[in-house]
Amino acid sequence: KRQGHTEASVDLAVMAGFEPAGVICEIINDDGSMARLPDLEIFAAEHDLLIISIADLLAYRKRHEALLSHVESAPLPTEMGQFNFYVFRSELLNEEHMALVKGPIQQLQNPGTLVRIHSECFTGDVLASKRCDCGSQLQQALKEIEQAGSGIVIYLRQEGRGIGLFNKVKAYQLQDQGLDTVEANLRLGFEADMRDYTMAIQILNHFKINDLQLLTNNPDKLEAIQSICQRKIVHKALSIEANSF
Repeated sequence: KRQGHTEASVDLAVMAGFEPAGVICEIINDDGSMARLPDLEIFAAEHDLLIISIADLLAYRKRHEALLSHVESAPLPTEMGQFNFYVFRSELLNEEHMALVKGPIQQLQNPGTLVRIHSECFTGDVLASKRCDCGSQLQQALKEIEQAGSGIVIYLRQEGRGIGLFNKVKAYQLQDQGLDTVEANLRLGFEADMRDYTMAIQILNHFKINDLQLLTNNPDKLEAIQSICQRKIVHKALSIEANSF
């Protein structure tokens, strides 16, 4: 919940099988200044010490720990067909995400199950915005999963590539001045893509999906997901022509 060195020391102790307690100290350079990462890397090499970052620790915990605290579900008839609607909550991450599941749960564990990992886009998914093809991709994914008779759409609540709806509208204003999506996000002080697929992996874990076809037209998404999970993932493009936004 707080990504600090104090919490990291306790995490390391617990992960090593010891009591949840740690002792932390500041390392000072010879000139009295506080040692930063480049200094610490030299210090670690000189004294044959291991070194990790808090980001490394977070990435490990997200990959190996069960972060879902609550799961609720109900049948959901849609225009595309009959699905089961799941809501997932992680109190640790203070996040809620959703999934639409087609077919029996056991069938999702078959090799090559269709999976769409879709980031929330209110303007595209709900208002049918022409600025993006998010809504079209979501509908096409549901259609293909319905035709296959089994599959899952994981719907992540991370609007505007993770910058939120308010900043997304500000990015629209910059796009109207000639910037593309990435340039607009950078101008606003964000990374090009702020999306985090941790909860998507947690949901795949929940359903024990280890062999899947990822429905996406974004090779960067495929690479991002493959980098944080050990699964057999085959790329399956959606038959939607992406536009310039």
